[in-house]
Amino acid sequence: MKSLTHIPAAILAFLFLLGGISFFLPLLPVPPMTGNSLTFFNLLGTTGYMAVVKILEIIGGALVIMPTKRALGTLILAPISVNILLFEICLANTPGIGILLIALIGLVVYQEKQKFLALV
Repeated sequence: MKSLTHIPAAILAFLFLLGGISFFLPLLPVPPMTGNSLTFFNLLGTTGYMAVVKILEIIGGALVIMPTKRALGTLILAPISVNILLFEICLANTPGIGILLIALIGLVVYQEKQKFLALV
């Protein structure tokens, strides 16, 4: 039963590592964007902001894999997950993977609640 607690963290790490690495190495097809989504990404793409976010995704995903550093990785990935969900709701008008990311973050935070109680 103890090994089941690693599943949400493994899925979360996989999603962020894949997303972060795919920014630098084209592993996945990028869906076409239009309207506000395209404007948003064109603005952020020219500043280097997305590269920093993707590096943080890779670091956070790698930390979540390690049980001793899982809480730190979650602290890095939680605001990124919120921003992904807000982008989907406010700009893309179609919630998608952001809901899954928030749910996985919630599960990992619950599993690591002893570490997070020190922050409250």
